[in-house]
Amino acid sequence: MSRIPMLFVVVGMMEMTWSGAATWAFWLFILAALTDWLDGLWARKSGQVSTFGRFMDAVIDKVMVLGLMMALVNADFFGRFTLVALLLLLCILTRELAISGLRMVAASKNIVVEADKSGKVKTFTQLNAIGWLLGAKMFRDDFGHLFPTDEKLFLDAIHWVGLGLYVLAAILTVTSGASYFKRHAHVMAD
Repeated sequence: MSRIPMLFVVVGMMEMTWSGAATWAFWLFILAALTDWLDGLWARKSGQVSTFGRFMDAVIDKVMVLGLMMALVNADFFGRFTLVALLLLLCILTRELAISGLRMVAASKNIVVEADKSGKVKTFTQLNAIGWLLGAKMFRDDFGHLFPTDEKLFLDAIHWVGLGLYVLAAILTVTSGASYFKRHAHVMAD
């Protein structure tokens, strides 16, 4: 649950213009992403995996990822590709809500639809896309003065990796959603 307040702080830092704000946003995001991974690891190792934990982990992941992606689009992290980023975000949002609906229908029938490998890869890619885009802003805003003008290619490369991962995340999100529906179509039948 700690990831929700961290989400608000990261989004707030993304909008700040003072020196160091982008660095704070990046490292707080990394901390939030790591707490997600460590929490799951700890729960499995200590045998404290619960239905509530499995459900809330998926919900919190969606809230954090979608909230940060909305903030990235709103803060113009995509430049001339903002419209494309927004359309991809709508695809991601549609998939996440559809899978949540599928899980609710399944739960009403006492069936648990857990995250599979494709869903985990999708989340990992989404988090990486966000991290690279936040990292690009951090280097540009807070450390750009350390790079001579002719070496700004490094800063552009970080941003392009983030953009590429964002597109890949959208593709994986849609394809993993289709996979969920294909595998669990029986849940929707009455």
